[in-house]
Amino acid sequence: MGDFMTRGPVSPTSRQPLLWLVALGFFMQTLDATIVNTALPAMARDLGESPLQMHSVIVAYSLAMAVLIPASGWLADRFGTRRVFMSAIALFVLGSVLCALSSTLPLLVGARVVQGLGGALLLPVGRLAVLRAFPRDEFIRAMSFVAIPGLVGPLIGPTLGGWMVEYASWHWIFWVNVPVGLVGLMAARRFMAAGEVLAVRGFDAVGYGLLAFGMAAVSLAVEGMAGGGARSASSLVMMIFGLASLAAYWLHALRSDAPLFVPGLFTVRTLRVGLLGNLFSRLGSSCMPFMIPLVLQVSLGYAPMQAGMMMLPTVLGSMAVKPAVTFMVRRWGYREVLVVNTCALALLIASFCLITPGQPPWLLMVQLAAFGGVNSMQFSAMNTVTLKDLDTGHASSGNSLLSMVQMLAMGMGVAAAGAVLASFQGYFGAADAQDTLHAFRATFACMGVLTLAATALFLQLPPHEPPRPHPLGPEEQS
Repeated sequence: MGDFMTRGPVSPTSRQPLLWLVALGFFMQTLDATIVNTALPAMARDLGESPLQMHSVIVAYSLAMAVLIPASGWLADRFGTRRVFMSAIALFVLGSVLCALSSTLPLLVGARVVQGLGGALLLPVGRLAVLRAFPRDEFIRAMSFVAIPGLVGPLIGPTLGGWMVEYASWHWIFWVNVPVGLVGLMAARRFMAAGEVLAVRGFDAVGYGLLAFGMAAVSLAVEGMAGGGARSASSLVMMIFGLASLAAYWLHALRSDAPLFVPGLFTVRTLRVGLLGNLFSRLGSSCMPFMIPLVLQVSLGYAPMQAGMMMLPTVLGSMAVKPAVTFMVRRWGYREVLVVNTCALALLIASFCLITPGQPPWLLMVQLAAFGGVNSMQFSAMNTVTLKDLDTGHASSGNSLLSMVQMLAMGMGVAAAGAVLASFQGYFGAADAQDTLHAFRATFACMGVLTLAATALFLQLPPHEPPRPHPLGPEEQS
């Protein structure tokens, strides 16, 4: 991401406001990733769409982030961190305004793409600004502070979204980003160093085009698989072109002088396994924040705010297990923990096929808390094993690659769940809430089975060995 050592740390008086600024950007990004889920049925009613077809609103945001993340470091080096960070906030605010003004689903999806492009730059560029401002021995402490809003956003997002839908309208989910973004723009101009335009290596435009097109085509093909007829046929063609583009990128990277991701990264065994494990295990788990509020409102009759509050046990369970992850990995090793935990995660996802209208709320809350805890342990162990064996020279590139895979998997997971749900809706019908509940149950079972595929990948990890200190900030272990 450029030669950051060419600039010395900024003055101590400017460091704390910088941390608050980057934390604000991270909060905006994580909040927006979760606040929309509870509002999807209300959006569908206003836009004249089926709530079961609203997954494209989430897929568009995640996919846009995945596509732009590989270019974030080069853009910051080429144009300066402050300029790119302010542009990211401006894009995010513009996308939010366009979302609030959208009157049709295609317009909303397009606006979410704009919002996702801004969100893709907020954390990577903000983290780079912190890296350049703080001495290396203070960097981990600084990023620990920045990581806190990343936990707060998902904690309040679903409930806040439900409250806004119930007592105002879903449009306010996006309008609230405007004043926050304007404050961020003024703070960035005041407290963030401009960042020298560095002598950067040439940007691999061909490789980036192949990679971006491949990711977009595969994700959109997965989303369109349930359409039937001509739509399924076009999705198959898109899938083939997408896979061919990804293969072409790999061949291009092998002979390029300055590829986006150095092929030497993939000589690290734990990185290879960790990236593939992230992709496949997140396909199942990433659909849950989309599926749970939807089934609660559409099939079980929950109010939006009530559905949002039911997501709190998931976040609380996630926080509760964090201290235990390191102990378990040290005691049993990455391979054993990830194989067993992936099986547990798959079973918990599939267990939601047992939900019924008469199920006691406390039982559902226990189920959601257990899912949150196991899911959090999965993310922490996967992300750490992916990066732990990278040397300092490859750490930044490996981290960007992991971030890209995470966002790609999130989008593909929601797209896959949406396609499976649409298929089962066609089979069971959609005459009443009971029909849609059958479709949801079958989809939960399928996504649980899909998660099991990752166990074969984690079995390829080396036998138990003590983990090394993590080379990056704690926010990457969430």
